[in-house]
Amino acid sequence: VQLQASGGGLVQAGDSLRLSCAASGRTFSSTVMGWFRQDPGKEREFVAALHWSGCITYYADPVKGRFTILRDNAKNTVYLQMNSLKPEDTAVYYCAAKMSGSSFNYYDYDYWGQGTLVTVSS
Repeated sequence: VQLQASGGGLVQAGDSLRLSCAASGRTFSSTVMGWFRQDPGKEREFVAALHWSGCITYYADPVKGRFTILRDNAKNTVYLQMNSLKPEDTAVYYCAAKMSGSSFNYYDYDYWGQGTLVTVSS
């Protein structure tokens, strides 16, 4: 599985941004797609995850109610819709795939896309 993340940029607090993660190669109904983020000097942290087959989603507490993870099966793409962005959302965002079983831990994921930088100014 190859993942290509895009959509980062510089926005102001309160703005919205949508990140995309295009997947190529084989994905299965058991595949879990996740978004993580990382600040320099900090550990990569879980943001959101989605089961490819259905509507089960997971969110980290800091983003609940503001971020939405969704998929487009026809395009084999997962999105992270980010609304009401805050300066503390500034980070490099990564998409990842886990072939089965959900997890909030980055080290459990099998495949990673390159990061895309999101900068939120106050």
